[in-house]
Amino acid sequence: MSHDSSPDHDVIIIGAGVCGIYALHRLLQKELNVTVLEAGSGPGGTWYWNRYPGCRFDSESWSYGYSFSDEILQEWDWAEHFAPQPETLRYLEYVVEKLSLRSHMQFDCKVTRCVWDEESRSWRVNLEDGRSLTTRFLMTAIGLLSAPTMPVIEGVEDFEGDAWHTYYWPKTDVDFEGKRVGVIGTGATGVQVIGELADKVEELVVFQRRPNWCAPLHNSSISPEEMAAIKTRYQEIFEQCRRTPGGFIHAPLRTAVSDVSVEGRHEFWEELYNSPGFGIWLGNYRDVLMDQAANDEFTAWIADKIRDRVDDPWTAEKLIPTDHGFGARRVPMETNYYEAYNRDNVRLVCLRDTPIVRITSKGVLTTEEEHEVDILVYATGFDAVTGSFDRIEFVGTDGQSLRDRWANDPITYLGIQIHGFPNLFTLAGPTAGSVSTNFPRGIEDGVDWAADLVQHIIDHEITRVECTNEAEDEWSRHVQEAYNVLLLSKAKSWFNGYNSNLEGGGKARHLLYWGGAPRYRDRLEVVAENDYEGFVLT
Repeated sequence: MSHDSSPDHDVIIIGAGVCGIYALHRLLQKELNVTVLEAGSGPGGTWYWNRYPGCRFDSESWSYGYSFSDEILQEWDWAEHFAPQPETLRYLEYVVEKLSLRSHMQFDCKVTRCVWDEESRSWRVNLEDGRSLTTRFLMTAIGLLSAPTMPVIEGVEDFEGDAWHTYYWPKTDVDFEGKRVGVIGTGATGVQVIGELADKVEELVVFQRRPNWCAPLHNSSISPEEMAAIKTRYQEIFEQCRRTPGGFIHAPLRTAVSDVSVEGRHEFWEELYNSPGFGIWLGNYRDVLMDQAANDEFTAWIADKIRDRVDDPWTAEKLIPTDHGFGARRVPMETNYYEAYNRDNVRLVCLRDTPIVRITSKGVLTTEEEHEVDILVYATGFDAVTGSFDRIEFVGTDGQSLRDRWANDPITYLGIQIHGFPNLFTLAGPTAGSVSTNFPRGIEDGVDWAADLVQHIIDHEITRVECTNEAEDEWSRHVQEAYNVLLLSKAKSWFNGYNSNLEGGGKARHLLYWGGAPRYRDRLEVVAENDYEGFVLT
């Protein structure tokens, strides 16, 4: 493209999920020429793709929806406190139609390569269908858990029954009656699938590599009267979310474990365990996730809860993690998960004792026996945060690849920009505030800030924005310091770049920002007030 020709768009957004939908709305408000490129056949992002049984979010529905439109808040009624995937997808489709956004979206568009052109100061975006588009600014809204990983197991292609990764679950209903089903994986997704399918199949075989600490979700329906009351409290609800580190309604107590008697803390933990949502994880005593002794005591208490709920002592012990304490990895919220193992038709296979040798035409062969199944479910997780970036080739200044730049650790400034990749905004990129929070709460902050920066650039006839190396280095140090405060830095999980389904199992990386939403929001405000310090505006 010559320097004199105009790009096709002011902004191209990759992804039509929660983040992409809101970014499109905000940029259209600024009367910019914007298009969204989405690989799926409709909007929704993770809620479009993940259709597996039991799929739902574990932040309260009424704290998860967008907060920017009072009209939408008053019109939409949530049916459950923790909405299932179909309801959440309907909500996002409703928002798209309400705001007339669909005409600005292009579906079945898989982006393969994005190349920065210094002469024209624009990005060229190549699509799998052979088309090529140009844009002044490129924004990614490609999600933190949108690059599914299949297990590194021989023979996956040999299985003759139905098999899916949970991310690619069929859009049509699956008949489970009389079927033998195998589920590989007991992370957050596997826990939901297992709890949902246990009473619907003839036989369920669970292949577990590493158990997770889980806690009951306690979901329930929302009556019309309760929904009406929630609508009167939205301002209060969202203000409460703004004050908490994770953007949820749950916040850690200022009290430490040692400040309370043994009887008092056990009574409080019992209350948390019997309450809905993430309170058991995020609303606990302040030192449970930071002090090893406090965490050990609470972890032992939770372990006894598992023993109480699982009838067979051998199975109970296999479901209790021994390599990390409660909360050091992402805590799956479950419904009837532990009770599933009390059923005669459910069997747990501990892969630490009898590893999988291969997938066969009939099922799963371990070192002990072959488990024949009709359906095989891969609940094997994601190449978290950077995986979706790695599947697109981003080429910046001097031909440098973002994939290579992030090979050791994803270095960014504020999680929003990368030196050497001008005019690229990673709205939900690694170390951004949104990827470790109640996602809609986080992306509203990040998108608003990025949209205002774009407006500032246009108003001042700036054509190029790029963060400095020094700003990246300072932010990276800050991110690493926040990791070191929490016990999660010691556990192997996708929070830290580990995934046993990746070649080599991954390695320690700083993918998330753990400084808390209020601190991140304050930092964005300071940067903007100081003439966007850390950025070079040309």
